[in-house]
Amino acid sequence: QVQLTESGGGLVQAGGSLRLSCVASARTLTMYVIGWFRQAPGKERELVAAITWSEGRLYIEDSVKGRFTISRDSASRTVYLEMTSLKFEDTGVYYCASKPRGENKYSSWGQGTQVTVSS
Repeated sequence: QVQLTESGGGLVQAGGSLRLSCVASARTLTMYVIGWFRQAPGKERELVAAITWSEGRLYIEDSVKGRFTISRDSASRTVYLEMTSLKFEDTGVYYCASKPRGENKYSSWGQGTQVTVSS
């Protein structure tokens, strides 16, 4: 069981950058995958990026590859989503989530942080 808290959202101009943070709380994180999702108004949440805690293996969704990256800091138990060259279409609520390795579905979710990109 993982508790997740996101921060770092805000208003940014197109072409700008933001770094989102997700602090994870659990007895151990080695068995988990941590992902970043986003949800635009009227749309379902979509996976943007994910990282395995133990190996740091990355997944980046094709539409944001080259602009976004995910990383983790083991000491602070923080997962970052670094976003550059932001577009208006990146606007939405960004959530971090976790799932045990080997499971198909993310079972723990943070509250979300709003990212608004102005054109």
